[in-house]
Amino acid sequence: MTLYLIIKTLHILSATLIMGTGLGTAFYLFVTNRSGSIPAQSVVSKWVCKADWWFTTPAVVFQPLSGLWLANYIQMPLTATWIWLSFALFVFAGLCWLPVVVWQIKMRNIAAETLDSEASELPSRYWQLARRWELLGYPAFSAVIMIFFLMVIKPM
Repeated sequence: MTLYLIIKTLHILSATLIMGTGLGTAFYLFVTNRSGSIPAQSVVSKWVCKADWWFTTPAVVFQPLSGLWLANYIQMPLTATWIWLSFALFVFAGLCWLPVVVWQIKMRNIAAETLDSEASELPSRYWQLARRWELLGYPAFSAVIMIFFLMVIKPM
């Protein structure tokens, strides 16, 4: 196996981690928020934050580096439509993702504090953050899906 094939495989795996972890954690926090269970919201929001740190963040760092290396290796110009558009969508998704990460950390903290205080409801601040988290997640997820299509179709 060549270095090119190793990097290409890792590039595909990191893209899969971004997509899979993002979709999985978003789904679980989305449905847990609708459960009305503060203990569940506290636990799930804690693990969503950890999953972003453990899986998504390293993949997000590796993805553009490996993409640039691969393009350089096969002498693909960065002006190729699918490459510059993928990078633009990646930056867009990242700009959506960064506030989402901050909000989900705040949601985790609020849920844990509410659970510790034995209150019967999460405060309105939690729900404001949850709405923002969800609304910004849709365009970020859509951008990642478009990147997958671009990586496969490679329109010039």
